Amino acid sequence: MRPRLPISDAASPLSPVSHPATAVAHADGLPAEARLNTPRPLAPRAMAAPMGAHIALPVGAMPAPAAPAQGTAVFAPDRAPDRGHAEPHGGAGDRIDADDRMGDVVLRLLDVVGALCALVLASPVMLLVALAVWLTSPGPVLFAQRRIGRHGQAFFCLKFRTMTVDADAQLRALLDSDAAARAEWQRTQKLRLDPRVSPIGRFLRRTSLDELPQLFNVLAGSMSLVGPRPIVEAEIARYGRHFAVYCQVRPGLTGLWQVQRDGSTSYRRRVAFDVAFARARSPRLYLLIIARTVPAVLTGRGAW
Repeated sequence: MRPRLPISDAASPLSPVSHPATAVAHADGLPAEARLNTPRPLAPRAMAAPMGAHIALPVGAMPAPAAPAQGTAVFAPDRAPDRGHAEPHGGAGDRIDADDRMGDVVLRLLDVVGALCALVLASPVMLLVALAVWLTSPGPVLFAQRRIGRHGQAFFCLKFRTMTVDADAQLRALLDSDAAARAEWQRTQKLRLDPRVSPIGRFLRRTSLDELPQLFNVLAGSMSLVGPRPIVEAEIARYGRHFAVYCQVRPGLTGLWQVQRDGSTSYRRRVAFDVAFARARSPRLYLLIIARTVPAVLTGRGAW
């Protein structure tokens, strides 16, 4: 029986996610660095871990990055190794940098080739979806929302519009008048019974077809095919000190959260998925998540 690493939704006085665990090898094929499970909680251990480095954690160990000092920026240098001491030229730190740069080149190449192939194959479907949105829901076909990307840089994330044009006003009115909806929104940043979503929008969300325009974001370099879910500025506070880890990678069209979630996945656990991916990312993990995205989309698991 293989050991499992826990992930707890319990809050910490330091941050929204105290111990975003990486996980262990599992029968579904995800590598040890990227699997999240929920067995019994373990006490955290103090560890010094290079932010973004490709390392193997011992079973039961939790990364515990130090909180930034007062007055320092929350935007961390991209995948900079925390060596802790000076190293001669050609040391382990330089090898880590070279490996990271090579990994970035390979992943970017996979992004471009994959996005181009997906656009060719999906273009007839995208045209049909655009026509359906235009005919059934007054307003623009595409929706562009300001999201936070790599290095903390903002970009406009594209989607087929699934909501009414006055969605923001409807949300404010609903949260002001409905305590249950307000609690659900604070917990997950989503509403299971969202009155703002149009009938065609519910179908697009359930099938994830609304996210196909993000293939253009991938080609532009603001997103990757695989990565954390792109967040809005209001969600930065919910990441706490782990926002620096989020900024190390491009947000993705799919990711660990999308292929392992269910309808009850909390926001805290979603952050843990993002941190686990950022610290363990590799071409192998990238391809495994792509492979698992297909059945996740077909079954609609956790999508609403």
